[in-house]
Amino acid sequence: MARSAFSEELRAAASDLWEAQHAHPFVCGIGDGSLPVERFAHYVRQDYLFLVEYARMLALGAARATDVETMRRFAELAQAILGEEMELHRAFARDFGISEAELEAEAAAPATQAYTDFLVRTAALGDEGELAAALLPCMWGYAELGQRLAAAGAPADERYARWIEMYASPEFDELAVWCRGLVDRLGDAADDAGRARMTRAFVTCSRYELAFWEMGWTLERWPDA
Repeated sequence: MARSAFSEELRAAASDLWEAQHAHPFVCGIGDGSLPVERFAHYVRQDYLFLVEYARMLALGAARATDVETMRRFAELAQAILGEEMELHRAFARDFGISEAELEAEAAAPATQAYTDFLVRTAALGDEGELAAALLPCMWGYAELGQRLAAAGAPADERYARWIEMYASPEFDELAVWCRGLVDRLGDAADDAGRARMTRAFVTCSRYELAFWEMGWTLERWPDA
């Protein structure tokens, strides 16, 4: 019997966490348009900060890649996030009357700080397989969320419909497919210890993805913020 792709094994290891994301009231509220705007605005502010550090991780991925094609792809992804995806967040922020200066001055919430610190630490100190596995829950998870929400029909709120459209797009799905392929290739080349490290990175980041939705839902901030 053929062995399943390693990315599918990772997805199965974190299945409960991923289904909890789909059932989270923040995600469901985007899908049906009922999410209070102040919660989405808080998420946009925090996700903007997240994307800065995610792009930093991708830049480290380019520096640490062992082949030129992967190096090029990491560099392109970092540029796309710093350009197109962050511009979408700036547009959302303008809809809520949040200036770019306010975005830049936003303090990271505890969940945001913990997640981004883990990502950058993994990129700096982990091996290439751990780095790729840590990236995957965000790329693949958002593609899956976007596609499921799109299949249920667009909400009346144009801002939420625009968010779903972006992450349900074929272009975003292609990024997830690429990252899955990278994880599969690196997982196949790794020994048992390496695959275990990749699994820990994937599951940890899946936990942080769920915590990020909770952060948006609860308007989480530091107690003294």
